[in-house]
Parts: sequence; structure tokens; C-alpha cells
Amino acid sequence: MQKTRFSAVLSTFILCMLVWIVLTWSFSLQELAAGVVVSLASALFVSRFFIHEDAFRFFNPVKLLNLIVYAGTFCRELVKANVDMAKRVFGGCKVNPGIVRVPTGMKSDYGLSLLANSITLTPGTITVEVAEEEGENCYYIHWIDMTAESGEAAGEAIKGNLEKGTRRVFD
Repeated sequence: MQKTRFSAVLSTFILCMLVWIVLTWSFSLQELAAGVVVSLASALFVSRFFIHEDAFRFFNPVKLLNLIVYAGTFCRELVKANVDMAKRVFGGCKVNPGIVRVPTGMKSDYGLSLLANSITLTPGTITVEVAEEEGENCYYIHWIDMTAESGEAAGEAIKGNLEKGTRRVFD
């Protein structure tokens, strides 16, 4: 196995094993052995799809800290979007749905994916497409309340602090 392939498998295995330990929170020999088998099988299968760049990126304390901060930012934005959606549902607010083109300066495929998925997970928005147009990455987002006319203004309303946090993690 090549060095880069080995690095990808090893880093994926460590990540899978950590997730296994956090989810099971059992330290018996049988549980840990099962975790090793499942994590190794998963790592061998998904590492070629999962790791395309630096295999040990998140083992850098600064990147890991930025990812943890991003998780907090995402949770805050998620709560805000849920409160807004609850007001719309229970308050009888009108909706003005539509699809808006939102430009982004993100370059990393991982960053584009994380931001697109974060936008989709917040209620009221769905990322329909990630596209590269005229040398610029952009999202097409179905938004429940098209209050902004321009893509930049809509982007600020939709992306909020998520794009800044994603940049700190992946750029």
C-alpha cells in the first residue's frame, strides 16, 4: 500500500474508532475489538472517497479547535433557523419561497460540502446545487423567505457566520 493510501486509511480508522468510542462509550475488550474491526473495514472501504487532501488535517490542534468552534456556530444558527421556522408555522407568517444564486469564495471541496450541508440542515433552506460559474463557486439555494433581491444580500442572510467558520476549518 502506498504511503498516501496508508495515511488515508490510518486517519480514517482513527476517526472511525473515535466516533465508535464516543457513540458506544464502552471500554470492554469485546466492544473495543468490535470497534477495531468495524473501523478498519470502514476505513479500508471509504478512505479513498473520504480523503483527497492532507490525511491528518484534523489532527492539527488549531484545525480541530476551529472545527469545534464551527460546531458551536452551526448549533447557534440551527436554533435561530428553528425559532424562525416555528414563528412561521405557528404565527401564520407568509412565506415567499424561491431559488436564489448565492456566490461563495470557498475553494476547498470539503469546505463547499460542509457549507452546503450546513445550509441544508437549517430549516427553511435547501442547497439545490453547487456550481462553478465564471471561475466562481456558487450555490443555488431554495429559500423559504426570498426577502433579499441580490445573491450577495441573500447569501449574508442564509450563510451568516457559517461561511466564515467553514473557511477557518478548510482554507
